[in-house]
Amino acid sequence: MTRQALPMSAPLARSAMAYVLAGGRGSRLMELTDRRAKPAVYFGGKSRIIDFALSNALNSGIRRIGVATQYKAHSLIRHLQRGWNFLRPERNESFDILPASQRISEHQWYAGTADAVYQNLDIIETNTVEYMVILAGDHIYKMDYELMLQQHVDQKADVTIGCLEVPRMEATGFGVMHVDEKDQIIAFVEKPKDPPGIPGNPDMALASMGIYVFSMKFLEQELIRDANDPNSSRDFGKDIIPHIVKHGKAVAHRFTKSCVRSSHENEAYWRDVGTVDAYWEANIDLTDVVPALDLYDQDWPIWTFSELTPPAKFVHDTDGRRGQAVSSLVSGGCLVSGASLRHSLLFTGVRINSYSEVENAVVLPYVNIARSARLKNVVIDRGVQIPEGLVVGEDPVLDDRRFRRTDKGICLITQPMIDRLTA
Repeated sequence: MTRQALPMSAPLARSAMAYVLAGGRGSRLMELTDRRAKPAVYFGGKSRIIDFALSNALNSGIRRIGVATQYKAHSLIRHLQRGWNFLRPERNESFDILPASQRISEHQWYAGTADAVYQNLDIIETNTVEYMVILAGDHIYKMDYELMLQQHVDQKADVTIGCLEVPRMEATGFGVMHVDEKDQIIAFVEKPKDPPGIPGNPDMALASMGIYVFSMKFLEQELIRDANDPNSSRDFGKDIIPHIVKHGKAVAHRFTKSCVRSSHENEAYWRDVGTVDAYWEANIDLTDVVPALDLYDQDWPIWTFSELTPPAKFVHDTDGRRGQAVSSLVSGGCLVSGASLRHSLLFTGVRINSYSEVENAVVLPYVNIARSARLKNVVIDRGVQIPEGLVVGEDPVLDDRRFRRTDKGICLITQPMIDRLTA
């Protein structure tokens, strides 16, 4: 049966599928990814990191979405099943969770990012899409993919790559695009020591965001070609993209052209929260009076699974035992009982007991902080039971012995670390 062509005015997103690569561990987040993949790490009080890529797709008008998972995927899959099960096939929508399942060979998991798409081509083809938007599932940003799709079609590109403009010598950890005056990519360099500058702006470089747009037919041909190459590592950044740059037409799409900003956001916000320091900083930044990332933007909501919880509660009002919070985000189900909270972010169901003082803290769901604790510059993993009187953030030497302390002085606290203290 021939699919009826959409009118010329129809958004391209209606003919596109978003495919989110969410299999990575994110080892630089240390113990935060011991039990969950990086895309499943909590962010912003009630979301997971992957919710930003998924919400961008949904808000852009894309209604067919696939998510490839691999490393310790249970937490991620459970979140996706609970929070993203509202897309309906009877409305020509789909949401597929695609764990590595040895579908090609009983000895082969996903060998690389390209292989994570190749192994599921038969499933993807059931969606009969014209365009594929490949997304990394581990960054914080708001972006309208429709604008990137439009550029891809207008410039008749084989691949369009989302790019950030970054100071040239800060681009050494990225894949960097060397472009001409029309932003056509003439070379792709992975983590160069001397990144190429942008024409007309040599102090800046174009770094890959890990976002790619292809026509589905072209992508399928490229994936099959790559799968038959014995020398390939089956990776978009290492294999597919360099081959297209050399033999086809690759075009850079600048994030500033399609980033979504509310009236309160001044910058084109994008963060890789891939280290404990970066993760802590991005969450704490949300406590600013006017944060760089506006989570209150109703025109571009961040969709997620929302637990049913009672409102946050603050109790006791005597000197030295006053439940209060200053410049903080406090999620549903939290109880601040005679404790003080400053420049901190509490996820769902956190309890802070009397006489405790918490400052510059990112506290994941269902943590219990016992009485008289003093915690400063910390990230506390889900469900940790902080013992009575624990002091963190005042003695760097002691903190370094007991917890995971970063070079910037942020302490990551997990339950096994607490158990060793009380053993």
